[in-house]
Amino acid sequence: MSATLVSVQQQPAITAENVLQLFPEVSTAVIGGNHHSATRDNDMAGYDEEQIKLMDEVCIVLDDDDKPIGSASKKVCHLMENIDRGLLHRAFSVFLFDSKDRLLLQQRATEKITFPDMWTNTCCSHPLGIPGETGSDLTESIQGVRRAAVRKLYQELGIKAEQVPIDDFKFLTRIHYKSPSDGKWGEHEIDYILFIKADVDLDVNPNEVRDTCFVSQDDLRTMFQDKSLKFTPWFKLICESMLYEWWDHLNSGLDKYMGEKEIRRM
Repeated sequence: MSATLVSVQQQPAITAENVLQLFPEVSTAVIGGNHHSATRDNDMAGYDEEQIKLMDEVCIVLDDDDKPIGSASKKVCHLMENIDRGLLHRAFSVFLFDSKDRLLLQQRATEKITFPDMWTNTCCSHPLGIPGETGSDLTESIQGVRRAAVRKLYQELGIKAEQVPIDDFKFLTRIHYKSPSDGKWGEHEIDYILFIKADVDLDVNPNEVRDTCFVSQDDLRTMFQDKSLKFTPWFKLICESMLYEWWDHLNSGLDKYMGEKEIRRM
């Protein structure tokens, strides 16, 4: 189940001083910057209307040390032509387990512009350049991604905020990775890994999520053997490197894995 990933190295360092010169579509304001709308963009012709609107969401642009240096639309951040030149943004991945220690997976909707129809962890998305979801130091940034996680769990899966309290999300680590979706789109993120244990009610948004299932560790290993199933590269990466060990300690000993300050470079 090897992940499709490419090197994140060999690019000029992007800083607050040079980001605008390298990427004119990036705003140097993390909150409140002006961005061109993808809804009037010929690059988006033929894609799902709701997903095009989401390409106007404002992602947090980072330097390699996870410091916010500006903001850009989701579209700008996910174009491979920008990714290949080093444009980097902040993301999060939620792993939600029920009281039986089963992990909730989702299959991304066919309408998704990046990585459609692929199975992945419970929820993968981005904190936005809006008050409450940004942060320049690690503590603030963790709170920002927790708030974003609550927002996206509701938007994608219909999970109500009271079932996933912000303080119940456990931050483990950050991973820096780069991966293409196709020739046009991809991901280049510093991804915050969040665990939460909760029994939740689902009301799935079909424009975001095609299917869901709860799996045990053995179930997940079996799924990876099924050649008809496709998985997102970041999910495979996490499974291959860390997930099962964390899962083994879900109810006892997880604390020793939490709050990692170093960024894992994948």
